[in-house]
Amino acid sequence: MSSSIRILLLSLTYLFSMAGCGGRAGRDDRPSLTLSGFGVFVDTQAVKITLEHDGLVLVAIERDGLQLGRVDAVDDNVNYDPWPLLAGGGLADYTPPAGLRWLDLSAIEVSDRDANSLELALLFERGKRAAMKIELVSAGSYRLAWTPQGEGEAIAYFKLRARIDPQEGLYGLGGFLDQLNNRGKLRAMQTELDLDTESGYNEAHVPIPLIIGTRGWGLFIESPYPAVFDAASTEINEVTATFGTGAASTDGLVFHLFADVNPLDITRHYFDVTGYPVLPARWALGPLVWRDENDDQAQVENDLDTMRELDLATNAIWIDRPYASGVNSFDFDSAKFPNPQAMISGAHDLGFRLALWHTPYLDESDPATASLHDEAASQGFFPPRPGLIVNGWSAPVDFSNPDAYAWWQDLIRRYTDMGVEGFKLDYAEDVVVGILGARNKWEFADGSDERTMHAVYQLLYHRVYAQTLPSSGGFLLCRAGTYGDQLNGSIIWPGDLDANMALHGAACTDGDKEYVAVGGLPASMIYGLSLGPSGFPFYGADTGGYRHSPPDKETFTRWFEQTALSSVMQIGTSSNDVAWEPTAENGFDAEMLDWYRIYTRLHLRLWPYEWSLAVRISENGRPIQRPLGLAYPGLGIHPGDVYLFGPDLLVAPVVERGARQKVVVFPPGIWIDWWNGESHQGERSETVDAPLDKLPLYQRSGSIIPLLRPSIDTLAPTNQPERVDSYATTPGILWARVAPGESSSFTLFDGTELSQDGSSSLLLLGASTGSEFKQGFFFEVTNFRHREPSSVTDNGSLLSKSTSLEELELSPAGWYLDNDAAGRLYVKVPAGEHTIEVERI
Repeated sequence: MSSSIRILLLSLTYLFSMAGCGGRAGRDDRPSLTLSGFGVFVDTQAVKITLEHDGLVLVAIERDGLQLGRVDAVDDNVNYDPWPLLAGGGLADYTPPAGLRWLDLSAIEVSDRDANSLELALLFERGKRAAMKIELVSAGSYRLAWTPQGEGEAIAYFKLRARIDPQEGLYGLGGFLDQLNNRGKLRAMQTELDLDTESGYNEAHVPIPLIIGTRGWGLFIESPYPAVFDAASTEINEVTATFGTGAASTDGLVFHLFADVNPLDITRHYFDVTGYPVLPARWALGPLVWRDENDDQAQVENDLDTMRELDLATNAIWIDRPYASGVNSFDFDSAKFPNPQAMISGAHDLGFRLALWHTPYLDESDPATASLHDEAASQGFFPPRPGLIVNGWSAPVDFSNPDAYAWWQDLIRRYTDMGVEGFKLDYAEDVVVGILGARNKWEFADGSDERTMHAVYQLLYHRVYAQTLPSSGGFLLCRAGTYGDQLNGSIIWPGDLDANMALHGAACTDGDKEYVAVGGLPASMIYGLSLGPSGFPFYGADTGGYRHSPPDKETFTRWFEQTALSSVMQIGTSSNDVAWEPTAENGFDAEMLDWYRIYTRLHLRLWPYEWSLAVRISENGRPIQRPLGLAYPGLGIHPGDVYLFGPDLLVAPVVERGARQKVVVFPPGIWIDWWNGESHQGERSETVDAPLDKLPLYQRSGSIIPLLRPSIDTLAPTNQPERVDSYATTPGILWARVAPGESSSFTLFDGTELSQDGSSSLLLLGASTGSEFKQGFFFEVTNFRHREPSSVTDNGSLLSKSTSLEELELSPAGWYLDNDAAGRLYVKVPAGEHTIEVERI
């Protein structure tokens, strides 16, 4: 049977046998919890629980949808990680726990109910019983607590199987490198061996047990225990989550069902449960620059001065190791950094913030850290029982011990008291749940072990640093994370990607060495777009990659073009070179440096747009970088190389070596080329030109993009305003790029209001001053080619025409039409409330 026929038959089965004729439930006498058209229904006759919207079934949990994994006896020495059980994990001789059998649900009874909850009695095979309480949390949000009861069968696993539409896309589950739509994949929620790539493990640094369907539903399982999600890899109309809970199975399993009209809004329900993201500092969104190994203080200070001298927009730097006398010695190596306080103060003078690389280890063999190690050991600040250590220094400090936590924070303040405002937090992934199918036994001060601490340790590790940062926000760049870690203001970076344009799993060569790639630029984009719907809106890959550095000119250019349109632009590789240092190996040159200058400044100029979207996350939960397939599920496609930056910018980076064209899928509407003003009709694919210096970037017709002034250098304060153009000195005049179309408005984070209506021959522009942007407005209207307006008025008064853009910038108000290829109309007005009318010929 062909795959297309199989999908068709399964779709019909979904619509009729599961959901009733036409995809709608046929009975209305089922016990239910409903609000605003969303509902959870319990069918005791069919033994089925459904999540529905206006009668349309989104998810069905049937008889085999709730399964208990019974074993002969729960053995504390057994590793109940379900990965080797379901995937083999490369273990040909893996033996499942003795007596493992999956018990199906055989009956459901409603034991109690009120307006906001249902209590169910669940009967399983072999007489095993369980209880389930379903609670209505809010419209489209339900909490379900499933708890085994009574003696008898020993339970070690929970399995939840949801029947879904066989064609919908499946998003979330954390950061992954291979594909954006999880459909067809088996995803582990913990680190596992993967000998197929150069790294040797599965790169599951940020696994999140949240999966989102493009028909508008979500499933979040609130458990840190090891788990596997089968995202329709076994059956194309099923998502199955298996959790290995072992002795903790008696505590039950809590999961959440979410539903919303737009699948982008599912993360709002998730944040209602786990907490809304804490925003990093404004400057933390970038651009930020680093070297892998700074030579000394003189090199750092020279880099700072050079970036200002070359007019390279940059907010901050961080110093990677080695800068201290030892790893985590909480000092600076005096031979290399003789006056670190002067270096930090000098960075601040030039409008840079400063961060440091760090880890949670202390090396007893290093004289620089031996005394700290001995102090920690004597005070019991390491785990009482560490498992296998996979770093080169020590067991991680046990942050579940309140005294160790406070002690480490006091050490961190040695840096923050000097003016350090952020940290790149590396490693700390030693706590893995098993090795070759066996337990990797850990014990921590709070009584927990590796079965939960493989995830929870990240929360503690990041929180201990986050609490030392300024109340206005800092910078935490974290390799790993888990659900709830968004409360620490974590920015995620994907670990060590390849400094090339390889797909994850591609066969590559580096000189004479052959290797299977972890992935380069394409993998980075997929990872970041996976994280947004998984609850982490801030992502910054190493621009240029890390493994097999340096990137060449083409790779580096394509990468900084892409990260200019990412939530966090951080730039650096493992080869220690920077954009302004051409070498024979990297091939950088003056041409590329000019492009770098353009794109770093573009990223910084977009800050008012991005920060407004960041602030709105607390209201709508929507990610900043948005997968096209999730934002426009009707397109039925799930590209990893075309995405939305907020609602109004379409980004299509070139990720194929040598390509000078790009196939762009345009969503519904009209999209305007950012660079030349050309219009592109939506709901179709088009091959566009993409020379090496051009990022295919498009603005939605009928939208407004607020921007900082073109001369901006940094967001951070400076003591040299005559040299460094800083937002902290003055927000300055607010620029607004307008693509005229149907009436729309944009409200900035400070309350500034911008509006446009280009639906008729009279173009209307509106503006009102907010709390920060108080120096007026500079509108830049696209697509005015050779159509000079007959008049431009502001609040009824005629504005004068300038003869050049430079003259307009020096004037208090007026307008200017640039009849170049882009045909842009510029209109400038002072602060206040404005209604601008542009009469088009």
